[in-house]
Amino acid sequence: MWSHLREKGVKIPNISAGEIDRQVEPVLRAMENAGILIDRKVLSELQRRLEIRISKLEKEIYKAAGEKFNINSPSQMAELLFKKLKLPIFDLKKTKSGISTAAPELSKLKSKHKIIEPVLEYRELSKLVSTYLKPLPALVTKDGRIHTTYGQETSTGRMTSKNPNLQNIPIKGELGDEIRKAFIAPERMVLISADYSQIELRIVACLAQDEVMLKAFESGVDIHSKTASEIFGVPADKVTKEQRRAAKTVNFGVLYGQTSYGLSQALGINRQDAQNYIDKYFDVHTGIARYVKNMRAKADKDGYVETLFGFRRNIAELKSENWQTANAGERMAINTPVQGTAAEILKLAMIELDKEINRRPTTDDPPTGEAGRRPRLILTVHDELVAEAPEEDAESVSKMIKEVMEGAVKLCVPLEVEVAYGKNWLEAKH
Repeated sequence: MWSHLREKGVKIPNISAGEIDRQVEPVLRAMENAGILIDRKVLSELQRRLEIRISKLEKEIYKAAGEKFNINSPSQMAELLFKKLKLPIFDLKKTKSGISTAAPELSKLKSKHKIIEPVLEYRELSKLVSTYLKPLPALVTKDGRIHTTYGQETSTGRMTSKNPNLQNIPIKGELGDEIRKAFIAPERMVLISADYSQIELRIVACLAQDEVMLKAFESGVDIHSKTASEIFGVPADKVTKEQRRAAKTVNFGVLYGQTSYGLSQALGINRQDAQNYIDKYFDVHTGIARYVKNMRAKADKDGYVETLFGFRRNIAELKSENWQTANAGERMAINTPVQGTAAEILKLAMIELDKEINRRPTTDDPPTGEAGRRPRLILTVHDELVAEAPEEDAESVSKMIKEVMEGAVKLCVPLEVEVAYGKNWLEAKH
């Protein structure tokens, strides 16, 4: 399924997915040992602020409900919403114990009652406090750092993180920014963040040989603005922020097999409008439409799909008589080759970066408690790598990281990496 890329002159390193995993393993173990420095005061202050907000939301929820109940109890929540308040249950998922009150399902009811918004915010903030703000300080070791544990056991070939899971730290929004402030650089060091820009869209553009998307990436235009222009029928320079946001959702939604219903819920629009967006997208991106169709057929015929370097995922779900399970299998068939290949490219970059970093000399006069002032990889989150480097080497190390990551694989469109550095993770992301 990838042979046509070699015919297009794509330079694919002669290495298997298994060998990539073997070579990246010592890099991951070194990152675990390095850990990342934490400012516990930042976490403590954020926890205090969120607990005040949670308390206010609790009162707001009780007022909207007309009674007190256990907000954290799914059964009591369902009893209140669907029996007392009689909110509609059409299109809501069902569990063994009844109607689901999970956040994606409650989001469908936002316009039905004023209680939904505060409940969703309450849950989000409570999860942040219980998952990160309370546990993280307790996981800081004597060196002032948190040492996560990495694995490579996911079904897509991506890396995992546990104890704590740093992959699930919120990426967007003010709260995500606040948490990132707590991840800091040691004295006279900086954190460098290097993030692949839209790598999955670039991979699918090559895999699908979608001419419109290929031209967009080759010319360096903003892919989401271009998609918005196509969907909404407006010039690219007239695209609004809302239209670009909607187009971004469509770009990634199509990639992950999102249905018109899922898109309508994500964008807060009716289902017919969502289907129109998808139809317009496929009318323009005929290569992507062909890819989606072909991958479904291939997975159904072979029972598996593969990444660029040969990682294979079996998809038995496609044979299920349960339509939800079968649909999930279709989504896996579409996105696994893309997600898995993105993970392989990141791992290849990590392997090469580790070699380059180890060639650099250690800076003299290390800060107290530090093993030495030299660059080192310390964290990976999805398509992003975070490194430490001496302040005086920040520019040269940033440049080296960008060059290595962009050169890890030569696809039919250029890979782009956004790099920044600062005294904490938030500064390094801007």
